[in-house]
Amino acid sequence: MTEHETTPEATGDSGTGAVVEETRTVNTPPPVPVASDHPDRWGRVDADGTVYVKTADGERVVGSWQAGEPAEGLAHFARRFDDIRTEVELLVTRLSSGAGDPKHALTSAKHVQESLADAAVVGDLAALAARVEYVLAKAEEGLEAAKAAKDEARAQAGARKLQLVEEAETLANESTQWKAAGDRLRAILDEWKTIRGVDRKTDEQLWRRFSKARDAFNRRRGSHFADLDRQRSVAKTRKQELVEEAEKLVDSDDWGPTAGRYKELMVEWKAAGRAPKEADDALWQRFRAAQDAFFAKRSEAFSERDAEFAANAKLKEELLAEAEHIDPSHDLEAARQQLYKIQERWDAIGKVPRERVRELEGKLRAIEERVRGAVDAQWRRSDPEAEARVAQFRERVEQFEAQAAKARSAGDKRRAEQAEAQAKQWREWLAAAEQAVATR
Repeated sequence: MTEHETTPEATGDSGTGAVVEETRTVNTPPPVPVASDHPDRWGRVDADGTVYVKTADGERVVGSWQAGEPAEGLAHFARRFDDIRTEVELLVTRLSSGAGDPKHALTSAKHVQESLADAAVVGDLAALAARVEYVLAKAEEGLEAAKAAKDEARAQAGARKLQLVEEAETLANESTQWKAAGDRLRAILDEWKTIRGVDRKTDEQLWRRFSKARDAFNRRRGSHFADLDRQRSVAKTRKQELVEEAEKLVDSDDWGPTAGRYKELMVEWKAAGRAPKEADDALWQRFRAAQDAFFAKRSEAFSERDAEFAANAKLKEELLAEAEHIDPSHDLEAARQQLYKIQERWDAIGKVPRERVRELEGKLRAIEERVRGAVDAQWRRSDPEAEARVAQFRERVEQFEAQAAKARSAGDKRRAEQAEAQAKQWREWLAAAEQAVATR
């Protein structure tokens, strides 16, 4: 009877604990028969009580029986054989199930093997010896498998620690997520402590790299927070300056420029960065209090001003109603004087609410345009340059007409036609100039 088993063996050139599988055929001898069932098959007792066991080399004396019947003596030595047989079968069972310790089984099997040569037992010694050989072979295989598994576990443990070291080095050199990276390094250390089986030299080398990475991370993190503390100290000083300026501006009544400066201070506040939290919160409360106080005063002043501006708007509405009666078509000069006085009164009234400015100014501008249009029309009608241009064009027309008549009287047809053509052109220009004067 045979069984096929796979035995892992570590390769000598990889250094990683990798295993190759090799199929080996192990002869499995048949079970050893129980000697106490038929002890006479395996031995005998002679007349003087000497007990013999049958072997492949012949009979061997195993003892003497004087206490009773020969069959009892033979059964006694057969039971002793069965005890050894039971021990061997127990080793077989444990090795086959994987529950047994190969090293312990090897030691026990060797002890049995060494004792069989002169064991005081009666039974199938050849079958038992073969069974013991089987146990020895199984135990050797188990030891080889255990060694390969141990090498593999050592390699995996070393590989895992190397991964952890490389991760720690990456965190130490690159990470700026200080809390997350710090938590991860602590988790790596906790896992590190659970990993066993790495050879001492490799473990020490990896540990030195891991410790160096942790120290580098701690130094870099410490440097970062030291710089941050310095930055926050600078930010605190700058924000104190901004608060002091904001508090000085509270009593200003130069509303526009001061409001603009408060906006600039807010931009500068954000650019200053964060101060230490407690100081930052306290400074912010002071800054906001100063800002709120100024804008509250401005709102109050604007409310008073808006009430005044509303009254001004009503006065200007009354002026507009009066200005609507100006009629430049009857007495242009009187209309101009009336508009001028209304404009003086308009300016004296002062500002109106912002939302009414376009409306009221637009209405006044319409009245001003009406008077200005009448003035411009009168000026165009009396424009001396336009009148002079009409007279000039008329004079040139008369001049060329006279030349044409003179040339025709002299019989010079060509010169007459030229003069008439020029007279025609100037006549067209004269008509256009007269039309322009008439429509002004």
